[in-house]
Amino acid sequence: MTTTTRPVYRTADDYFAAYGTHHQNPINKAFHWVCVPLIVLSLLGLLWEVQPLPQYPWANLAVATVVLAQVFYLRLSVPLGLGMLVYSGLSMALLYRLDLLGYPIWLISLGVFVAAWTGQFIGHKIEGAKPSFLEDVKFLLIGPIWLLGFAYRRWGIRY
Repeated sequence: MTTTTRPVYRTADDYFAAYGTHHQNPINKAFHWVCVPLIVLSLLGLLWEVQPLPQYPWANLAVATVVLAQVFYLRLSVPLGLGMLVYSGLSMALLYRLDLLGYPIWLISLGVFVAAWTGQFIGHKIEGAKPSFLEDVKFLLIGPIWLLGFAYRRWGIRY
């Protein structure tokens, strides 16, 4: 019987190199620049609606998810973790504002989520490579910081 071992990723650059192998095509990359932030925002929007303590709008699954993701990000890279904390905080501030205004966050988020994932799969069809998360679910967390890593390198920020 043969067994396959999963590669061990220790640094952000290890993850980025592995993730990048499925993201070479410029059209697929463009889809990712649009769709990944929208997926994160819409996922947080869907989780925002799960509020075990409705009298406390910040006590919801979106906040819990951000906290857990931050543990992963900060262990991998403090600068990348802080960048994701800023993005997550801005996303949740937007969701909070929409909630105050009475918008149906779950419905808007569901539409954005489906549209953004459709874009992701179109990008991967063009790329001719399956999404990285099909090999390792952790790559769902890597997508956003892969983009952030590009931005940091362009701005000269070390991570």
